[in-house]
Order: sequence, then structure tokens, then C-alpha cells
Amino acid sequence: MVDVKYLEFAKQTPISRGNGAESYPLVGKIDGTDAFTAGISSFPPGLNVPMHSHNVEEMVTVLEGSGECVIDGIVRPVKLWDTTFIPPGIVHCFRNTGTGTMKIMWVYATTNVTRTFAETGITVEHLSGEDLVSSNPTD
Repeated sequence: MVDVKYLEFAKQTPISRGNGAESYPLVGKIDGTDAFTAGISSFPPGLNVPMHSHNVEEMVTVLEGSGECVIDGIVRPVKLWDTTFIPPGIVHCFRNTGTGTMKIMWVYATTNVTRTFAETGITVEHLSGEDLVSSNPTD
């Protein structure tokens, strides 16, 4: 059993995702949690993660800013507190189309999370050195 944890966000070390984006892992493999993975990612204006899918269910909630999500070919605007549920294998991305930083919280239904990029078919471990963002809003 994992011990109870309290994380002060200001003391967490971000992982650079490239092009000014950062992710803050909160719980998951990093601390011995065995049931889910969660964290927060921050994207400057104009940035997005390329179209991709995951091997597990994902929930994303917008914590700051605005933008749009593309899920299974459908584009929808997203703003503060909007939340999505994305089943495994569904191609999607979030784009910061706003004028300020967009922050999202993500939660995955396991600690073994992968990302498969739609354009290349390459699968990488979530938040690994190969799991980078793009400045191209059409990715």
C-alpha cells in the first residue's frame, strides 16, 4: 500500500516538453502509485501536442486559459473547467488557441501510459524525452 502524500505544487520540478511547454507529474510511477497517473501541463499560446492516442483512458480538465480539443476528428472549444474523457486508442490533441497560457490537468487510468503519434505511428512512454509538443497548430 502506498502512503498518503501531500504535494505542494510550487515545489514540484517541471519536465520540459519543448517549445516552452512544461509538465508537472503529480502522482504515478514517480511516487509508487499503482492505480493511476496524474499531472498538469502548461502550454504557451500557439502550442499543442501533436495528434496522438494513448493505451489507456484519459481525463483532461482545463485549469487555465482556453483553446480547442480535437477528439476523433471533432474540434471543440475548451475553456476553464471544461473536461473531456478520451477512451484508449482515440486520436486527439489539445491546442492553445488563446492569448495566454493554457494549463490542463490529465489523469490516466494506469501508471503505464504510452502515447502513439498519429502521423508517424511511433509509440513513446508518456513524459519521456521523446514525448514532445509542437508549435504547429495543424499537428
